[in-house]
Amino acid sequence: MFGFVMMTPQLFINYKLQSVAHLNWRTMTYKSINTFIDDLFAFVIKMPIMHRLACLRDDVIFFIFCYQRYKYKTDYTRVNEFGQCSEPTEEMLAE
Repeated sequence: MFGFVMMTPQLFINYKLQSVAHLNWRTMTYKSINTFIDDLFAFVIKMPIMHRLACLRDDVIFFIFCYQRYKYKTDYTRVNEFGQCSEPTEEMLAE
């Protein structure tokens, strides 16, 4: 309903962990397609200026997500919420 604004806490999580391993790409893909369609209609159809600004706000958050994806690489040695790891380290295997 609100696009990327609802995912703003994820920006802080990515920043604190310096990783995007937990970022759900299906959700991000869906929201990005939805945001760009919303942008298209916001600037083609006559709409209030506040709605246009809301679309711009979602775009800014989307580009911050893209920057974080570029800057913070995925840490495959990190354990996810299910206790699984893609590339366990020697210390993890010893336990």
